[in-house]
Amino acid sequence: MKWPAIFVLLSICSQAAAQDIEVSVFSATSKSVILRWTRVYGASSYKVIAAPQNSPGNPVGYAVFGPNTVMGTINSLSPNIMYTFTVAALDNAREILNNGTIDSSSAPEVMDPLLTVKSKDSKTFIVSFSLKTGATSYIIRLQNPNRFIRENIVSSSPAEIESLDPYTEYSLSIMSVNGGGQSQPSSPVTAKTVLPPPQLSASSPSNNSITVSWAPVANAVQYSLSLYKFASNTTIITHNTSNTNWIVSGLDMGSVYVIKGFAWDPEGRKGEDSLYIDQMTRPAVPSIANVSMVMNNGLAGISVSWERDEGVFGSLQYHVMSDQNLTCNSTSSSCTLSPVGCGEVHTVRVSTSDEAGPSDPSGPVVFSTFPCPPQSLAVVESTEGSCTLTWDTVTHVNSYTAFIKRGDGAEESCNTTSRSCTYNCTCGHTYLMSVMAFNQAGSSPEGQVLNYTTLPCCPEGVSISAVSTDTFEITWTVSRGAELYQTRAADSSEVILCNDTAPVCALSDLSCDSSYSVVVTPCNDISGCNRACKAHTQITAPCMPMNLMLTQRNSSCFSVSWTPNNRLANYTVTASGDDGTRTCNTDGNSCDITDLPCGSKFEVSVIATSPAGLGLPSYSELLETGPCCPVDQVVDQVTQAMSNVSWSPAKGAHTFITSLTSTRGHARCHTMDSHCLMGCITCGTNYTVTMEAISHSGRRSNCSYEGFSSSACCPSGVRLYGMAHSSLRVHWRGAGSSHSYVTELVGSRNNYTCTASPGESSCDVPNIQCGDVYTVVVAPLSPEGSIVLFCTQRIYSVSCAGSNLGTVIYRGKRSVD
Repeated sequence: MKWPAIFVLLSICSQAAAQDIEVSVFSATSKSVILRWTRVYGASSYKVIAAPQNSPGNPVGYAVFGPNTVMGTINSLSPNIMYTFTVAALDNAREILNNGTIDSSSAPEVMDPLLTVKSKDSKTFIVSFSLKTGATSYIIRLQNPNRFIRENIVSSSPAEIESLDPYTEYSLSIMSVNGGGQSQPSSPVTAKTVLPPPQLSASSPSNNSITVSWAPVANAVQYSLSLYKFASNTTIITHNTSNTNWIVSGLDMGSVYVIKGFAWDPEGRKGEDSLYIDQMTRPAVPSIANVSMVMNNGLAGISVSWERDEGVFGSLQYHVMSDQNLTCNSTSSSCTLSPVGCGEVHTVRVSTSDEAGPSDPSGPVVFSTFPCPPQSLAVVESTEGSCTLTWDTVTHVNSYTAFIKRGDGAEESCNTTSRSCTYNCTCGHTYLMSVMAFNQAGSSPEGQVLNYTTLPCCPEGVSISAVSTDTFEITWTVSRGAELYQTRAADSSEVILCNDTAPVCALSDLSCDSSYSVVVTPCNDISGCNRACKAHTQITAPCMPMNLMLTQRNSSCFSVSWTPNNRLANYTVTASGDDGTRTCNTDGNSCDITDLPCGSKFEVSVIATSPAGLGLPSYSELLETGPCCPVDQVVDQVTQAMSNVSWSPAKGAHTFITSLTSTRGHARCHTMDSHCLMGCITCGTNYTVTMEAISHSGRRSNCSYEGFSSSACCPSGVRLYGMAHSSLRVHWRGAGSSHSYVTELVGSRNNYTCTASPGESSCDVPNIQCGDVYTVVVAPLSPEGSIVLFCTQRIYSVSCAGSNLGTVIYRGKRSVD
């Protein structure tokens, strides 16, 4: 053996080398340990040595691993022994580069199989086993038929394994555990859990039986059940069955029973016991002792009493019911059904109940109450002065008595076996009526009191008057019993209503030219309205003429027309203005208004009259006549080609259009003034003078006046020549031979004139003063002998040549001012 020498060498080397290798235990069994270590740079191999901790100089095993291995197993160990494990890194020369150590124990040795495995319940095993020295805990491994493995850690024997599946076979083995690891599993044993308990539920279908039921338990072949009476330790009934329900009869009424059970599996093993459940049987049927009618706080009720069963367990609740949907509950021996009404027939039953449920109801008891008062009292006024009181039939009644009291104190009564009674009644009175019913039990309680008012009397003295074109005022005398009057006016197309408490009413918004049937109906809140009153006929005023149209026939006459909308009416047309009023009358739909002055405005309306009265006037239309022509007109010629026209004011005229017309041309102006300056006038021409007067609204009047003749034309080519003997000759070209011309020479010292006869074109002026400047004008004479003032003036200077005239020089023209 060379182990000691090697171990000593490793020990010496380990003292010289750095402890750089980290060693850990990956896992351990009872005969081997798997180690892990860190890699060392340059190592060509790793050597692992195991030595008992109590004998470090005696290694028990070693192993060598390649340079790329960092995990290895060392075998040939003894169970439950503490070892020192050394890992050395060797180079190519097998010299130690680094090493590391760790102390660890091997796992305990394999345990003996489990001693016993018993079912505590359907989900729990109790196992027992032999303990191992050095073991700190134990692992029990279970495997089910699906090969699912679970492990439970326990510390001692016996131990419970919980949360198992019921009726399932398990394979069980055990392993011991210490600080080094766990042993190999022991040899397995098999065991099966028992069946789970049935889930019991119970009820009591009657007062001497209990029904127990449960859901089927898987794999159960039979069930065992037992039933105990509460407060008794003796099992009174046991039962084995393969069904899932059990009906137990012949039990005591109102008693408490305790029930439990379990299931049997096919191997004949008893399953887990169920929990105990309690069930009470139903109580006995009560017996009714007495039924009577009572009054409580003004309410009628039926009192029911019974014999109480004192020998039952727990408290009893009694329930009284009527076929009229009345119920009451009690824990004593009586109960009142309330409220009950008159004329009712009740079938009464009593039942009792405990925790198990209600008993069967008792036998029925039929009970009748007193009769009801008649209801739905109503009155019908069958004929005038006769009324019939009616009411609904009441069951279990022998006769009726009706009581009638009038508002003025008069009373009467009526006995009958039917459900109506006839009595005398007059309009406008109030009656109080009641009816009582009688049978063997007595009279009905006080019932309905009918307050009935007969129809009010029809009003008298009805008078209808038209207060406006669409309104009637109706008056009448007050009628007895009337609180409200409804006045109704109806024609062929509409109905107008008026409600008032006074004996007068105004009906407005009536249709014009219509015949209305007017009825005044008296009413009161109780009996309603008297619809038998007489109707009166009244016609409304004629309708207002519509669609007024004005048509001008001439300057002083207009035709007025409208749409006819009355059956029979006369019409008056009125035109009112500042110039007075004009009218015309007709029974048709048009009328002419004549003698209308020019320049005037009128408001025109039409009104209709009929035997029913005067209608509303139509909407007004504005009528405007044409403006007046100016009375005076004057035409003044301003220049040879321009004239001024003026005229007097004209009524109704706003603007004027004046025209001068000739064969040689025309002139025209439009102005708001009373004069107009007109150009483009041709001299020596006769003009026709016309005018249009225009109103604000555009109406026109054509006006004609006397003709206008423009003045003769001024001559042209005027020349001045010096003559012998201090005379001057004026020469011109005339525009015609029918005019005479006048020549004027105006100097600073002397003025000269000469006149040429018609047809002449020159004129000589003698004895002219030389050495002066003359203004020369040649103008024609008008037929009236006046000189035309707007001809052109020419300027000449006349020099002296000794005592004679010298040179005549033309200096130019000068316009006429």
